[in-house]
Amino acid sequence: MSELINNREQGMSVWTERQEMLKGIIKELHQGKSVDEVKARFEEAVGDVTVAEISAMEHALMEEEGIPVSEVQRLCSVHTAIFKGSIEEIHRSSKPEDQPGHPVHTFKLENREIERLVNFKLELHLDQFRKQDASGTIIKLLEDLGLLLDLDKHYSRKENLLFPYLEKYGIFGPTKVMWGVDDVIRAMIKEVKGKLSDYKGNQQELITDLELIIREVNEMVFKEENILLPMALEKLTEDEWLKIARESDQVGFCLTAPEQEWIPQRIPLEMQDTAVESEQDNEIPQGYVDSRPGSSLYSSSKRC
Repeated sequence: MSELINNREQGMSVWTERQEMLKGIIKELHQGKSVDEVKARFEEAVGDVTVAEISAMEHALMEEEGIPVSEVQRLCSVHTAIFKGSIEEIHRSSKPEDQPGHPVHTFKLENREIERLVNFKLELHLDQFRKQDASGTIIKLLEDLGLLLDLDKHYSRKENLLFPYLEKYGIFGPTKVMWGVDDVIRAMIKEVKGKLSDYKGNQQELITDLELIIREVNEMVFKEENILLPMALEKLTEDEWLKIARESDQVGFCLTAPEQEWIPQRIPLEMQDTAVESEQDNEIPQGYVDSRPGSSLYSSSKRC
């Protein structure tokens, strides 16, 4: 137990140190330094953390330090300029689901944008609304909710493209529950937009509603990435993921879009042992190896 506590304390110490470094970099940018001038310090500050972790640190700077969102947004542009893309791509995994264009990668890419919208912009404008019941803030909140309605595309792809495969494998409960919550979130956003458009001074009611939207959207992101997507990765074949990827354009994407088409690297069966080929023959399309986690070839197959 003491070792666990020590590890946690060390982790918090590193987190705090990185936050302080990011805060210092923001101040240097604010004072006029260029991206090139802060590059080395930025690389030292972020190390090998993911974009999601950086976003969390940025959010903490806004919440705990009161740093304006405009300054934090400048920091976002720094790691884009330095790494020409997301930091996660620099430390790219060999797993197909971590490659641009794979449906799981796209779902997570959209979730980062959803988090940025609700935890940065919407939260900031809600805080302004709490302090000043101004029409200008209501306009900003309406714009945020208008953008947030785009998550209907994210939810629709999940419900209409991914859920049928999970149900094919006998998974019904989680899909039905999650679809129901998706519908609640959609309805809440539309309802609150209506209330803001016809604002009648019901400030506290709207504050409560907006706080609920932020909480529910964040919780759905957590459920997707910690329950739904890992479960789907255990069940779906590579061909099923490929079909979802190819059909995703028809539904559309939320706030962002995959930067490229996902083309999995296939492994011809003739390269494998005849006995293994026979074992897999009834489970996969003729000519390719089953690359699902848990398959006999999964650990030895070359991944894209």
